[in-house]
Amino acid sequence: MTTALHPEPGRGARSAETAQPYEYRRRPLEEPDWRRLPGWRDVTREEWESAQWQRAHCVKNLRQLRSVMGGLLDESFYADLERDQAERATMSMLLPPQMLNTMDTSSTGAFYADPVRRYMLPVFSDRRADWPSHPLAERDSLHEAEMWAVEGLTHRYPTKVLAEILPTCPQYCGHCTRMDLVGNSTPNVDKHKFTVRPPDRLGAMLDYLRRTPGVRDVVVSGGDVANMPWPRLESFVGDLLDIDNIRDIRLASKALMGLPQHWLQDDVRAGMERLATKARERGAQIAIHTHVNAAGSVTPLVAKAARAMLDTGVRDVRNQGVLLRGVNDTPAALLDLSFALLDEAGIMPYYLYMCDMIPYSEHWRLAVWEAQELQHAIMGYLPGFATPRIVCDVPYVGKRWVHQLADYDRERGISYWTKNYRTALEASDPDALTRRYEYHDPIYTLPEPGREWWRRQADAA
Repeated sequence: MTTALHPEPGRGARSAETAQPYEYRRRPLEEPDWRRLPGWRDVTREEWESAQWQRAHCVKNLRQLRSVMGGLLDESFYADLERDQAERATMSMLLPPQMLNTMDTSSTGAFYADPVRRYMLPVFSDRRADWPSHPLAERDSLHEAEMWAVEGLTHRYPTKVLAEILPTCPQYCGHCTRMDLVGNSTPNVDKHKFTVRPPDRLGAMLDYLRRTPGVRDVVVSGGDVANMPWPRLESFVGDLLDIDNIRDIRLASKALMGLPQHWLQDDVRAGMERLATKARERGAQIAIHTHVNAAGSVTPLVAKAARAMLDTGVRDVRNQGVLLRGVNDTPAALLDLSFALLDEAGIMPYYLYMCDMIPYSEHWRLAVWEAQELQHAIMGYLPGFATPRIVCDVPYVGKRWVHQLADYDRERGISYWTKNYRTALEASDPDALTRRYEYHDPIYTLPEPGREWWRRQADAA
């Protein structure tokens, strides 16, 4: 019997026109050889797999990058990077060897094009010359500090809070949504500082949660929890587990990818097992959320760290990536990333955020319609439970799937969104649930009438 599924012999070959848009092929992970880089030619495996060595050899400036790279890059790249650091960068340079090692260093051109380089080590020529920033870009684009219940504790959703327990990370991403608070100041951004001492700040967070029984879910972030000394982090999470209404705790750490050596340390693994056991005994859940944007970042060490955390008894290890132009803005790139996470590392593809409207981020950001097309393109390839949702984090609203907008002015690139809950800022606002909130596409993605409209707005301002 000949059917579409059972063609006659010799007639089953597909042409380019009838082939699947994406062909799944399992790709075993690979740890690039760090010894190809002149500055690390003599580094042993024992040193490479040491968290202490990784932290001590992070690349923090041009001099250190030159030392690692030797003669692999043209001088023009360093000039490009130096100009960006002086005129555009919102984050200081901080690259663990693990992350730098996953970049393509085969030539200067390949290094420029590398997806991890594009967001971890931005250069001036990456940025838009016409609209480097959107006119409505803000340092705290999600207004998280406005919603602090106590310093560092953002209460935006009815049942969930974000605990920013520290302002540092083991690595600094160029697109960081908390660029106003996290990391060192740059020539362009004088960072805000916490004013309350860390023990008092964490204590105030715990006190608030004890007297707010409507909160059940705490995202412990910063910064990156991997930068907090383990005994202090374990104590804080343990105290959260002692609060009866707290049922879910999520630990946010890009370092699971950027510095997996940290999560493989004996004291961290033992401590996570104690916390997971305590959570299980009281019917609560702990998960780890990491931040991987490119398939090449998923290496055997990253997979080993993820599986080590799962072995401690945590509920899940999930990925929250960010959609970034030139990094992961194609269906193939997103599917490659998702399959590498799911199949090879046991990490659940969870969210893909649209890049937030912070200063100098226009070259990274995608329009809402582009995100909608990407969501459509990746459907049907992954299991439903592991198909990442592409979300827009709308100011004063929160995460919304990109197809949930209420209205969309494509010419001016303004999408309109509604919500079904009040933040603390709107406790007495009768219009909070009917108001439409705006998000803005990058101006260069608009048709000419829309670009002209924004030029007039900028001139008037």
